[in-house]
Amino acid sequence: MSFLARHRIVLPVVSLAVLLALTFWMQPRAMSYFGLNLLFNLAVPIALATIAQMMIIMVNDIDLSVGAFVSLVACVTATFLNDAPLLGLLILAALILSYAAMGAVIHALALPAIVVTLGMSFVWGGLALFILPTPGGAAPGWLRTLMTVKPPVMPMAVVAAILIAAVTHLLVIRSGIGTVLRGVGGNSRSVARAGWNVTALKALAYGLAGLFGVLAGMALVGLTTSADANIALRYTLLSIAGVILGGGEFTGGKVSPTGAVIGALTLTLAASFLSFMRLSPDWQIGAQGAILILVLTARLVFARRGGAA
Repeated sequence: MSFLARHRIVLPVVSLAVLLALTFWMQPRAMSYFGLNLLFNLAVPIALATIAQMMIIMVNDIDLSVGAFVSLVACVTATFLNDAPLLGLLILAALILSYAAMGAVIHALALPAIVVTLGMSFVWGGLALFILPTPGGAAPGWLRTLMTVKPPVMPMAVVAAILIAAVTHLLVIRSGIGTVLRGVGGNSRSVARAGWNVTALKALAYGLAGLFGVLAGMALVGLTTSADANIALRYTLLSIAGVILGGGEFTGGKVSPTGAVIGALTLTLAASFLSFMRLSPDWQIGAQGAILILVLTARLVFARRGGAA
């Protein structure tokens, strides 16, 4: 087994470091507290959405509704949670339970997750439009204050990314239930033979994804101060890219929470880097895809060399 196969975190770290070095070279003033804050301003919601996607990929599924779900949460946060906090919390809790129920139904009826989640993306999007037909709403004061805190030494986005990585690492890699959930992705039949209820485990994985999706939507509103039914649609592809860029795989329950967060930071930084290059917004998504392909190609090359060795 190659070094990179054993240490999945290496390539994401190197990718982020290289991109950060190029950014500092092109824009030296970015090498400051204020500069880093601007570079990673939207990293927190993207990182949380990436972790949500990772929870689904961990159990061998894929979620095409994350972006629409985060947009719906943003609309709920900017309206109900701001105007009637208790009702807003109840709605957000119901959304998390709905996500868990979706996971249970997908497993119990042996439905393809990619089809079900694609269908649910239209449901989430329709609800978001119903709640907020036009952009608007307002972030709750406490949420805005939380997301604009200025800790010493490092910007809020970097501190939050470290906390997200640490908490999810403990949950997914170090805890017993995290090991079992990864086992569902690796070999669900063995998990079932060991006496676990795989349907309940799938529901738990989807419920955790719903929880992180809710946190992503709330964090996004805290940063933007308002919402829109389409505000986070691009998060679906960004979250998938972040998980894979961070060393995760579509099969086998092989994921890296820390790598996923670093992948999200890399994609966030890539957008800022491309802006410094004065690249047209129309081309930036393609350029981000090219960066992802380069990193994945490098991972594949090193994996094959390790296998040959």
